Amino acid sequence: MFAASSAVVAGVTVAGDLIVLLGDLGAGKTAFVKGLVAALGSAEPVTSPTFTLAQRYRGTRLTLHHLDVYRLSGPDEAADLDIAGLLDDDAVTVVEWGDTIRPALPADLLEARFTFGEGDDDRTITLAAVGPSWSVRLGALGRTL
Repeated sequence: MFAASSAVVAGVTVAGDLIVLLGDLGAGKTAFVKGLVAALGSAEPVTSPTFTLAQRYRGTRLTLHHLDVYRLSGPDEAADLDIAGLLDDDAVTVVEWGDTIRPALPADLLEARFTFGEGDDDRTITLAAVGPSWSVRLGALGRTL
């Protein structure tokens, strides 16, 4: 569903990036991650880490850490995830339901908000740069998408 937009985002993603995915259940967050993982060069099957909290996918270009914090009650519970350590890794980190732990996240990230469209299969992704590193790249994403 989101393969093309995931590939475009993956094309400008660099090690240390944080992408926060927001949206209702079924809006396409995990589908977007599937596209990112494929675009980063991994053929591993992607599943939502709702119960395990984290998955790692090693791609040929970058590794992707996929976190789902839906079950966390707030930022205090995020300490065990060691997000700072993940961001120092040679990887990109994607957090589903990141608004739940927003105070525990760094101030430099790409926010992707998924909303339902008019049809059953219609979705909209709204991207917002938070902080300096994504601000420049957001313009490139807007021209490509």
